[in-house]
Amino acid sequence: MPSIAACNSSPHKVMVPVKSEKPSEISPSNAQSTTPQKRKLRSNGPLVQETLVSSLVKRKSPRRCLNSSPISPAIEIEKDSSKQQEKTCEIPPKKLHDNFTGKPSWNPRDIGQISALKEALHVSTAPSVVVCREDEQKRIFDFCKACIEQEKAGSLYVCGCPGTGKSLSMEKVKQHLVDWAKEMGLKCPDMLSMNCTSLANISEIFSKIMGKNLPRKRINGSASPLQHIQNLYSQQQQSSGSNMTLIVADELDYLITKDRGVLHDLFMLTTFPFSRCILIGIANAIDLADRFLPRLQSMNCKPMVVNFRAYSKDQILRILKERLMALPWTVFHPQALELCARKVAAASGDMRKALCVCRSAIEILEGELRESASNLSSSAVENELPHPQTAPACEFFKKQESMIVGIDHMAVALSKAYRSPIVDTIQSLPQHQQMILCAAVKFFRGGKKDTVIGELNKSYIDVCKSTMIPPVGVLEFLSMCQVLNDQGILKLGQCRDDKLRRLNLKIDAADITFALQGVRFFRNCLQ
Repeated sequence: MPSIAACNSSPHKVMVPVKSEKPSEISPSNAQSTTPQKRKLRSNGPLVQETLVSSLVKRKSPRRCLNSSPISPAIEIEKDSSKQQEKTCEIPPKKLHDNFTGKPSWNPRDIGQISALKEALHVSTAPSVVVCREDEQKRIFDFCKACIEQEKAGSLYVCGCPGTGKSLSMEKVKQHLVDWAKEMGLKCPDMLSMNCTSLANISEIFSKIMGKNLPRKRINGSASPLQHIQNLYSQQQQSSGSNMTLIVADELDYLITKDRGVLHDLFMLTTFPFSRCILIGIANAIDLADRFLPRLQSMNCKPMVVNFRAYSKDQILRILKERLMALPWTVFHPQALELCARKVAAASGDMRKALCVCRSAIEILEGELRESASNLSSSAVENELPHPQTAPACEFFKKQESMIVGIDHMAVALSKAYRSPIVDTIQSLPQHQQMILCAAVKFFRGGKKDTVIGELNKSYIDVCKSTMIPPVGVLEFLSMCQVLNDQGILKLGQCRDDKLRRLNLKIDAADITFALQGVRFFRNCLQ
Protein backbone atom coordinates (compact mmCIF):
# COMPACT_ATOMS: atom_id res chain seq x y z
CA MET A 1 0.00 0.00 0.00
CA PRO A 2 1.28 3.49 -0.71
CA SER A 3 0.59 4.77 2.81
CA ILE A 4 2.65 1.98 4.40
CA ALA A 5 5.51 2.56 1.99
CA ALA A 6 5.50 6.26 2.85
CA CYS A 7 5.75 5.56 6.60
CA ASN A 8 8.63 3.13 6.24
CA SER A 9 10.63 5.32 3.95
CA SER A 10 13.39 7.32 5.62
CA PRO A 11 13.46 11.06 5.07
CA HIS A 12 17.21 10.90 4.46
CA LYS A 13 16.88 8.61 1.46
CA VAL A 14 16.46 10.71 -1.63
CA MET A 15 15.03 9.37 -4.86
CA VAL A 16 16.95 11.13 -7.60
CA PRO A 17 14.90 11.20 -10.82
CA VAL A 18 16.51 9.61 -13.88
CA LYS A 19 16.38 11.91 -16.83
CA SER A 20 15.42 10.19 -20.01
CA GLU A 21 17.21 10.97 -23.24
CA LYS A 22 13.82 11.23 -24.98
CA PRO A 23 11.32 12.78 -22.61
CA SER A 24 8.70 13.06 -25.32
CA GLU A 25 8.23 9.29 -25.47
CA ILE A 26 6.82 9.13 -21.90
CA SER A 27 3.33 10.54 -21.62
CA PRO A 28 1.56 11.57 -18.42
CA SER A 29 -1.15 9.00 -18.93
CA ASN A 30 1.34 6.20 -19.24
CA ALA A 31 3.14 7.36 -16.11
CA GLN A 32 -0.07 7.37 -14.09
CA SER A 33 -0.95 3.83 -15.19
CA THR A 34 2.44 2.27 -14.50
CA THR A 35 3.62 4.22 -11.42
CA PRO A 36 1.79 4.68 -8.06
CA GLN A 37 0.71 8.14 -7.01
CA LYS A 38 3.46 8.45 -4.40
CA ARG A 39 6.08 7.65 -7.00
CA LYS A 40 4.57 10.25 -9.24
CA LEU A 41 4.75 12.92 -6.56
CA ARG A 42 8.41 12.12 -5.90
CA SER A 43 9.21 12.37 -9.60
CA ASN A 44 7.91 15.94 -9.81
CA GLY A 45 10.62 18.53 -10.13
CA PRO A 46 9.75 20.95 -7.27
CA LEU A 47 9.13 18.18 -4.77
CA VAL A 48 12.39 16.45 -5.66
CA GLN A 49 14.28 19.72 -5.22
CA GLU A 50 12.62 20.29 -1.87
CA THR A 51 13.57 16.80 -0.75
CA LEU A 52 17.15 17.37 -1.81
CA VAL A 53 17.35 20.56 0.24
CA SER A 54 15.84 18.88 3.26
CA SER A 55 18.28 15.99 3.04
CA LEU A 56 21.30 18.27 2.83
CA VAL A 57 20.29 20.20 5.94
CA LYS A 58 21.75 18.63 9.07
CA ARG A 59 18.88 17.27 11.13
CA LYS A 60 18.91 17.66 14.89
CA SER A 61 18.96 14.58 17.00
CA PRO A 62 15.51 13.69 18.48
CA ARG A 63 17.17 13.31 21.89
CA ARG A 64 18.53 16.86 21.81
CA CYS A 65 15.52 18.62 20.30
CA LEU A 66 11.92 17.94 21.37
CA ASN A 67 10.40 19.88 18.51
CA SER A 68 12.02 17.81 15.75
CA SER A 69 11.18 14.24 14.84
CA PRO A 70 12.28 11.80 12.15
CA ILE A 71 9.18 12.66 10.08
CA SER A 72 9.37 16.45 10.47
CA PRO A 73 8.73 18.43 7.31
CA ALA A 74 11.62 19.98 5.49
CA ILE A 75 10.45 23.53 6.14
CA GLU A 76 10.55 23.06 9.92
CA ILE A 77 13.99 21.51 9.67
CA GLU A 78 15.23 24.51 7.71
CA LYS A 79 13.82 26.87 10.34
CA ASP A 80 15.45 24.92 13.18
CA SER A 81 18.77 24.79 11.36
CA SER A 82 18.69 28.50 10.63
CA LYS A 83 17.99 29.22 14.32
CA GLN A 84 20.87 27.00 15.33
CA GLN A 85 23.20 28.80 12.93
CA GLU A 86 22.10 32.15 14.35
CA LYS A 87 22.84 30.96 17.90
CA THR A 88 26.28 29.70 16.96
CA CYS A 89 27.05 32.99 15.25
CA GLU A 90 26.02 34.94 18.34
CA ILE A 91 28.53 33.09 20.61
CA PRO A 92 32.06 34.15 19.63
CA PRO A 93 34.87 31.63 20.00
CA LYS A 94 36.75 31.88 23.27
CA LYS A 95 40.16 33.40 22.82
CA LEU A 96 43.25 33.33 24.98
CA HIS A 97 43.13 37.03 25.76
CA ASP A 98 39.66 36.67 27.29
CA ASN A 99 41.44 35.49 30.43
CA PHE A 100 43.15 38.80 31.17
CA THR A 101 40.76 41.43 29.79
CA GLY A 102 39.01 41.90 33.13
CA LYS A 103 41.27 44.86 33.90
CA PRO A 104 42.35 47.54 31.45
CA SER A 105 45.84 47.08 30.10
CA TRP A 106 48.45 49.42 31.49
CA ASN A 107 50.23 52.17 29.62
CA PRO A 108 54.01 51.58 29.66
CA ARG A 109 54.55 55.19 28.58
CA ASP A 110 52.90 56.51 31.76
CA ILE A 111 55.63 57.31 34.29
CA GLY A 112 53.20 57.11 37.20
CA GLN A 113 52.04 53.60 36.30
CA ILE A 114 55.60 52.40 35.78
CA SER A 115 56.76 53.70 39.15
CA ALA A 116 53.73 52.19 40.92
CA LEU A 117 54.32 48.82 39.23
CA LYS A 118 58.04 48.71 40.00
CA GLU A 119 57.37 49.69 43.59
CA ALA A 120 54.85 46.85 43.95
CA LEU A 121 57.44 44.38 42.62
CA HIS A 122 60.39 45.74 44.58
CA VAL A 123 62.06 43.51 47.14
CA SER A 124 61.94 46.17 49.86
CA THR A 125 58.16 46.63 49.50
CA ALA A 126 56.50 44.61 52.25
CA PRO A 127 53.09 43.23 51.25
CA SER A 128 50.11 43.73 53.51
CA VAL A 129 49.64 39.95 53.88
CA VAL A 130 52.44 37.38 53.81
CA VAL A 131 50.97 34.37 52.03
CA CYS A 132 52.30 30.81 51.82
CA ARG A 133 54.05 31.14 55.21
CA GLU A 134 51.07 30.80 57.54
CA ASP A 135 52.31 27.60 59.25
CA GLU A 136 55.79 28.98 59.95
CA GLN A 137 54.39 32.25 61.30
CA LYS A 138 52.01 30.36 63.56
CA ARG A 139 54.83 28.27 65.06
CA ILE A 140 56.93 31.36 65.78
CA PHE A 141 53.94 33.25 67.19
CA ASP A 142 52.91 30.35 69.46
CA PHE A 143 56.48 30.09 70.76
CA CYS A 144 56.68 33.79 71.62
CA LYS A 145 53.16 33.75 73.06
CA ALA A 146 53.99 30.87 75.40
CA CYS A 147 57.17 32.60 76.60
CA ILE A 148 55.29 35.83 77.35
CA GLU A 149 52.41 34.11 79.15
CA GLN A 150 54.72 31.97 81.30
CA GLU A 151 57.33 34.75 81.67
CA LYS A 152 59.96 32.22 80.71
CA ALA A 153 63.03 32.74 78.51
CA GLY A 154 63.57 30.70 75.37
CA SER A 155 65.51 30.52 72.13
CA LEU A 156 64.40 29.76 68.59
CA TYR A 157 66.40 29.38 65.39
CA VAL A 158 64.82 30.26 62.03
CA CYS A 159 66.65 28.82 59.01
CA GLY A 160 66.08 28.47 55.29
CA CYS A 161 67.42 29.32 51.86
CA PRO A 162 67.75 32.98 50.82
CA GLY A 163 64.54 34.62 49.65
CA THR A 164 62.14 32.30 51.46
CA GLY A 165 60.42 34.98 53.59
CA LYS A 166 62.21 34.54 56.94
CA SER A 167 62.77 38.20 57.81
CA LEU A 168 59.43 39.29 56.35
CA SER A 169 57.55 36.67 58.35
CA MET A 170 59.35 37.74 61.51
CA GLU A 171 58.20 41.33 61.02
CA LYS A 172 54.59 40.16 60.71
CA VAL A 173 54.93 38.03 63.85
CA LYS A 174 56.15 41.06 65.79
CA GLN A 175 53.08 43.02 64.70
CA HIS A 176 50.80 40.16 65.70
CA LEU A 177 52.48 39.98 69.12
CA VAL A 178 51.86 43.68 69.77
CA ASP A 179 48.21 43.38 68.73
CA TRP A 180 47.73 40.24 70.84
CA ALA A 181 49.33 41.81 73.94
CA LYS A 182 47.07 44.86 73.69
CA GLU A 183 44.02 42.68 73.18
CA MET A 184 44.83 40.49 76.22
CA GLY A 185 45.80 43.42 78.43
CA LEU A 186 49.39 42.20 78.84
CA LYS A 187 52.60 44.16 78.75
CA CYS A 188 54.05 44.35 75.28
CA PRO A 189 57.60 42.92 75.23
CA ASP A 190 60.53 45.19 74.50
CA MET A 191 61.76 44.43 71.00
CA LEU A 192 65.31 44.64 69.73
CA SER A 193 65.92 43.82 66.06
CA MET A 194 69.37 43.94 64.50
CA ASN A 195 71.24 42.74 61.44
CA CYS A 196 74.51 41.20 62.54
CA THR A 197 76.29 42.29 59.35
CA SER A 198 75.89 45.94 60.43
CA LEU A 199 77.85 45.43 63.65
CA ALA A 200 81.27 47.03 63.70
CA ASN A 201 82.38 44.40 66.19
CA ILE A 202 80.56 41.14 66.83
CA SER A 203 80.73 41.67 70.62
CA GLU A 204 78.80 44.90 70.10
CA ILE A 205 75.60 42.85 70.14
CA PHE A 206 75.83 42.59 73.95
CA SER A 207 76.11 46.37 74.24
CA LYS A 208 72.84 46.74 72.34
CA ILE A 209 71.13 44.12 74.53
CA MET A 210 72.36 45.86 77.67
CA GLY A 211 71.12 49.22 76.38
CA LYS A 212 67.67 47.68 75.97
CA ASN A 213 67.60 46.08 79.43
CA LEU A 214 69.56 48.69 81.38
CA PRO A 215 69.30 51.94 79.45
CA ARG A 216 70.68 54.07 82.32
CA LYS A 217 73.42 51.65 83.42
CA ARG A 218 76.97 52.84 82.96
CA ILE A 219 79.64 50.31 82.07
CA ASN A 220 82.59 50.16 84.43
CA GLY A 221 86.04 49.52 83.06
CA SER A 222 86.37 46.17 84.81
CA ALA A 223 83.12 44.55 83.61
CA SER A 224 82.02 43.99 80.02
CA PRO A 225 78.46 44.38 78.73
CA LEU A 226 78.12 40.59 78.62
CA GLN A 227 79.03 40.30 82.31
CA HIS A 228 76.49 42.96 83.25
CA ILE A 229 73.75 41.07 81.40
CA GLN A 230 74.77 37.78 83.00
CA ASN A 231 74.67 39.34 86.44
CA LEU A 232 71.27 40.85 85.67
CA TYR A 233 69.78 37.50 84.64
CA SER A 234 71.43 35.59 87.53
CA GLN A 235 69.61 37.38 90.32
CA GLN A 236 65.98 38.10 90.88
CA GLN A 237 64.70 41.41 89.64
CA GLN A 238 63.94 43.97 92.31
CA SER A 239 61.02 45.38 90.38
CA SER A 240 58.66 42.53 89.59
CA GLY A 241 56.69 42.82 86.44
CA SER A 242 59.48 44.01 84.19
CA ASN A 243 58.90 43.47 80.50
CA MET A 244 60.17 40.55 78.52
CA THR A 245 62.74 41.34 75.84
CA LEU A 246 62.37 39.92 72.34
CA ILE A 247 65.74 39.89 70.53
CA VAL A 248 65.70 39.19 66.78
CA ALA A 249 69.20 38.67 65.35
CA ASP A 250 69.19 38.43 61.54
CA GLU A 251 72.17 37.02 59.62
CA LEU A 252 73.20 35.14 62.74
CA ASP A 253 75.94 33.17 60.95
CA TYR A 254 77.99 36.40 60.83
CA LEU A 255 78.69 35.88 64.54
CA ILE A 256 80.47 32.57 63.95
CA THR A 257 84.11 32.86 65.01
CA LYS A 258 86.90 30.36 65.48
CA ASP A 259 86.11 29.79 69.16
CA ARG A 260 82.34 30.30 68.61
CA GLY A 261 82.31 32.19 71.89
CA VAL A 262 80.02 35.07 70.95
CA LEU A 263 77.38 32.81 69.40
CA HIS A 264 77.47 30.46 72.38
CA ASP A 265 77.27 33.26 74.97
CA LEU A 266 74.33 34.79 73.13
CA PHE A 267 72.22 31.63 73.33
CA MET A 268 73.33 30.97 76.91
CA LEU A 269 71.57 34.17 78.02
CA THR A 270 68.27 32.30 77.81
CA THR A 271 69.44 29.61 80.25
CA PHE A 272 69.93 31.86 83.31
CA PRO A 273 67.39 31.34 86.11
CA PHE A 274 65.93 34.86 86.03
CA SER A 275 66.39 35.56 82.34
CA ARG A 276 63.57 37.42 80.63
CA CYS A 277 65.08 37.17 77.17
CA ILE A 278 63.39 35.63 74.10
CA LEU A 279 66.08 35.10 71.47
CA ILE A 280 65.25 34.44 67.81
CA GLY A 281 68.17 33.93 65.45
CA ILE A 282 67.77 33.96 61.65
CA ALA A 283 70.31 32.46 59.23
CA ASN A 284 70.54 30.37 56.07
CA ALA A 285 72.39 27.34 57.44
CA ILE A 286 70.04 24.58 58.51
CA ASP A 287 72.49 22.78 60.83
CA LEU A 288 74.00 25.84 62.54
CA ALA A 289 72.84 24.80 66.00
CA ASP A 290 74.19 21.25 65.60
CA ARG A 291 77.57 22.29 64.19
CA PHE A 292 78.40 25.38 66.25
CA LEU A 293 76.40 24.94 69.46
CA PRO A 294 77.11 21.38 70.62
CA ARG A 295 77.33 22.38 74.28
CA LEU A 296 73.76 23.67 74.24
CA GLN A 297 72.58 20.28 73.05
CA SER A 298 74.48 18.52 75.85
CA MET A 299 72.86 20.86 78.39
CA ASN A 300 69.42 20.17 76.90
CA CYS A 301 69.16 23.83 75.88
CA LYS A 302 69.12 23.39 72.12
CA PRO A 303 66.96 26.07 70.47
CA MET A 304 63.74 25.21 68.74
CA VAL A 305 64.20 25.14 64.93
CA VAL A 306 61.72 26.46 62.32
CA ASN A 307 62.74 25.65 58.75
CA PHE A 308 61.55 27.78 55.83
CA ARG A 309 61.55 25.61 52.72
CA ALA A 310 62.13 26.98 49.24
CA TYR A 311 59.05 28.29 47.47
CA SER A 312 57.31 25.98 45.02
CA LYS A 313 55.95 26.97 41.62
CA ASP A 314 52.40 27.41 42.89
CA GLN A 315 53.56 29.48 45.87
CA ILE A 316 55.65 31.83 43.72
CA LEU A 317 52.77 32.26 41.30
CA ARG A 318 50.37 33.02 44.14
CA ILE A 319 52.71 35.62 45.70
CA LEU A 320 53.19 37.38 42.35
CA LYS A 321 49.44 37.51 41.80
CA GLU A 322 48.89 38.87 45.31
CA ARG A 323 51.31 41.70 44.65
CA LEU A 324 49.79 42.51 41.27
CA MET A 325 46.21 42.29 42.53
CA ALA A 326 46.42 45.74 44.09
CA LEU A 327 47.14 47.32 40.70
CA PRO A 328 44.14 48.34 38.57
CA TRP A 329 45.79 47.26 35.30
CA THR A 330 46.74 44.03 33.58
CA VAL A 331 50.51 43.98 33.18
CA PHE A 332 51.59 40.34 32.72
CA HIS A 333 50.25 37.58 30.53
CA PRO A 334 49.21 34.67 32.80
CA GLN A 335 51.51 32.25 31.01
CA ALA A 336 54.44 34.65 31.42
CA LEU A 337 53.97 34.63 35.20
CA GLU A 338 53.72 30.84 35.19
CA LEU A 339 56.95 30.59 33.18
CA CYS A 340 58.72 32.80 35.71
CA ALA A 341 57.39 30.76 38.63
CA ARG A 342 58.42 27.44 37.07
CA LYS A 343 61.96 28.56 36.26
CA VAL A 344 62.65 30.22 39.62
CA ALA A 345 61.17 27.30 41.57
CA ALA A 346 63.29 24.82 39.62
CA ALA A 347 66.47 26.88 40.09
CA SER A 348 66.40 28.10 43.70
CA GLY A 349 62.88 28.94 44.94
CA ASP A 350 64.12 32.46 45.77
CA MET A 351 61.19 34.88 45.75
CA ARG A 352 63.51 37.87 45.47
CA LYS A 353 64.85 36.44 42.24
CA ALA A 354 61.32 36.09 40.84
CA LEU A 355 60.58 39.75 41.63
CA CYS A 356 63.82 40.87 39.95
CA VAL A 357 63.00 38.81 36.85
CA CYS A 358 59.54 40.40 36.60
CA ARG A 359 61.03 43.87 36.87
CA SER A 360 63.56 43.00 34.17
CA ALA A 361 60.77 41.77 31.87
CA ILE A 362 58.98 45.11 32.30
CA GLU A 363 62.16 46.96 31.31
CA ILE A 364 62.50 44.76 28.21
CA LEU A 365 58.94 45.66 27.16
CA GLU A 366 59.70 49.34 27.73
CA GLY A 367 62.77 49.09 25.51
CA GLU A 368 60.79 47.45 22.71
CA LEU A 369 58.12 50.14 22.81
CA ARG A 370 60.72 52.92 22.75
CA GLU A 371 62.43 51.29 19.79
CA SER A 372 59.19 50.86 17.85
CA ALA A 373 58.17 54.45 18.59
CA SER A 374 61.46 55.77 17.27
CA ASN A 375 61.21 53.76 14.06
CA LEU A 376 57.68 54.87 13.19
CA SER A 377 57.08 58.49 12.32
CA SER A 378 53.97 60.23 13.53
CA SER A 379 52.60 60.67 10.01
CA ALA A 380 52.97 57.00 9.21
CA VAL A 381 51.15 56.06 12.39
CA GLU A 382 48.23 58.35 11.54
CA ASN A 383 47.90 56.85 8.06
CA GLU A 384 48.08 53.25 9.20
CA LEU A 385 45.70 53.47 12.15
CA PRO A 386 42.13 52.49 11.15
CA HIS A 387 39.03 54.39 12.17
CA PRO A 388 37.90 53.37 15.67
CA GLN A 389 34.41 52.51 14.46
CA THR A 390 35.63 50.30 11.64
CA ALA A 391 38.57 48.68 13.44
CA PRO A 392 37.91 44.98 14.04
CA ALA A 393 37.98 43.44 17.48
CA CYS A 394 41.11 41.45 16.71
CA GLU A 395 43.09 44.66 16.22
CA PHE A 396 41.98 45.79 19.67
CA PHE A 397 43.19 42.55 21.23
CA LYS A 398 46.50 42.75 19.35
CA LYS A 399 47.05 46.28 20.60
CA GLN A 400 46.13 45.18 24.12
CA GLU A 401 48.51 42.23 24.04
CA SER A 402 51.34 44.40 22.72
CA MET A 403 51.13 46.46 25.93
CA ILE A 404 51.36 43.37 28.16
CA VAL A 405 54.51 41.59 29.27
CA GLY A 406 54.39 38.36 27.28
CA ILE A 407 56.16 35.03 27.32
CA ASP A 408 58.95 36.25 25.02
CA HIS A 409 59.79 39.16 27.33
CA MET A 410 59.85 36.85 30.35
CA ALA A 411 62.05 34.31 28.54
CA VAL A 412 64.63 36.99 27.74
CA ALA A 413 64.56 38.22 31.34
CA LEU A 414 65.05 34.68 32.66
CA SER A 415 67.97 34.05 30.32
CA LYS A 416 69.63 37.24 31.55
CA ALA A 417 69.09 36.31 35.18
CA TYR A 418 70.37 32.73 35.02
CA ARG A 419 73.09 32.81 32.41
CA SER A 420 76.73 32.38 33.36
CA PRO A 421 79.06 35.39 33.67
CA ILE A 422 81.10 34.20 30.69
CA VAL A 423 78.11 34.94 28.46
CA ASP A 424 78.31 38.63 29.37
CA THR A 425 82.02 38.59 28.64
CA ILE A 426 81.52 37.07 25.18
CA GLN A 427 78.76 39.52 24.29
CA SER A 428 80.96 42.49 25.25
CA LEU A 429 83.85 41.44 23.00
CA PRO A 430 84.69 43.28 19.76
CA GLN A 431 83.24 41.89 16.55
CA HIS A 432 86.38 40.22 15.18
CA GLN A 433 87.10 38.49 18.49
CA GLN A 434 83.55 37.15 18.43
CA MET A 435 84.13 35.94 14.87
CA ILE A 436 87.28 34.14 16.04
CA LEU A 437 85.17 32.32 18.62
CA CYS A 438 82.63 31.41 15.92
CA ALA A 439 85.46 30.00 13.82
CA ALA A 440 86.73 28.01 16.83
CA VAL A 441 83.27 26.55 17.49
CA LYS A 442 82.92 25.48 13.86
CA PHE A 443 86.45 24.05 13.80
CA PHE A 444 86.06 21.98 16.99
CA ARG A 445 82.62 20.77 15.95
CA GLY A 446 84.18 17.77 14.20
CA GLY A 447 85.48 16.29 17.44
CA LYS A 448 88.93 17.89 17.63
CA LYS A 449 90.05 19.10 21.02
CA ASP A 450 92.89 21.43 20.02
CA THR A 451 94.55 22.93 16.97
CA VAL A 452 97.25 25.43 16.01
CA ILE A 453 96.81 29.14 15.47
CA GLY A 454 97.48 28.81 11.74
CA GLU A 455 94.56 26.42 11.25
CA LEU A 456 92.24 28.60 13.30
CA ASN A 457 93.31 31.59 11.20
CA LYS A 458 92.21 29.76 8.05
CA SER A 459 88.84 28.97 9.59
CA TYR A 460 88.52 32.63 10.63
CA ILE A 461 89.26 33.80 7.07
CA ASP A 462 86.55 31.46 5.73
CA VAL A 463 84.03 32.96 8.16
CA CYS A 464 85.02 36.48 7.03
CA LYS A 465 84.58 35.53 3.36
CA SER A 466 81.12 34.08 4.01
CA THR A 467 80.04 37.31 5.72
CA MET A 468 81.75 39.66 3.21
CA ILE A 469 83.89 41.26 5.95
CA PRO A 470 87.64 41.78 5.32
CA PRO A 471 89.77 39.79 7.81
CA VAL A 472 92.51 41.27 9.97
CA GLY A 473 96.18 40.56 9.47
CA VAL A 474 98.14 37.73 11.03
CA LEU A 475 99.81 39.87 13.70
CA GLU A 476 96.53 41.42 14.77
CA PHE A 477 94.94 37.96 14.75
CA LEU A 478 97.68 36.72 17.11
CA SER A 479 97.17 39.67 19.47
CA MET A 480 93.39 39.04 19.59
CA CYS A 481 94.00 35.37 20.41
CA GLN A 482 96.29 36.52 23.22
CA VAL A 483 93.51 38.77 24.57
CA LEU A 484 91.07 35.84 24.53
CA ASN A 485 93.69 33.79 26.38
CA ASP A 486 94.03 36.49 29.06
CA GLN A 487 90.25 36.51 29.55
CA GLY A 488 90.18 32.75 30.10
CA ILE A 489 88.27 31.88 26.92
CA LEU A 490 91.14 30.34 24.89
CA LYS A 491 94.21 28.49 26.14
CA LEU A 492 97.41 29.14 24.19
CA GLY A 493 100.49 26.97 24.33
CA GLN A 494 104.14 27.98 23.93
CA CYS A 495 106.12 27.68 20.70
CA ARG A 496 108.84 29.65 18.88
CA ASP A 497 106.68 29.94 15.79
CA ASP A 498 103.48 31.77 16.69
CA LYS A 499 101.52 30.03 13.94
CA LEU A 500 102.38 26.65 15.48
CA ARG A 501 101.22 27.53 18.97
CA ARG A 502 98.51 25.12 20.02
CA LEU A 503 95.21 26.34 21.41
CA ASN A 504 91.92 24.98 22.67
CA LEU A 505 88.69 26.29 24.17
CA LYS A 506 88.65 26.72 27.95
CA ILE A 507 84.88 27.23 28.03
CA ASP A 508 82.00 25.21 26.72
CA ALA A 509 81.12 25.77 23.07
CA ALA A 510 77.45 25.88 24.08
CA ASP A 511 78.12 29.10 26.04
CA ILE A 512 79.55 30.73 22.90
CA THR A 513 76.56 29.61 20.86
CA PHE A 514 74.10 30.82 23.49
CA ALA A 515 75.83 34.20 23.79
CA LEU A 516 75.89 34.91 20.05
CA GLN A 517 72.81 33.18 18.69
CA GLY A 518 70.60 36.18 19.42
CA VAL A 519 72.30 38.17 16.62
CA ARG A 520 71.47 37.07 13.08
CA PHE A 521 74.98 37.88 11.83
CA PHE A 522 76.69 35.53 14.27
CA ARG A 523 73.94 32.96 13.87
CA ASN A 524 74.89 32.77 10.19
CA CYS A 525 78.57 32.54 11.14
CA LEU A 526 77.90 29.54 13.35
CA GLN A 527 76.03 27.63 10.65
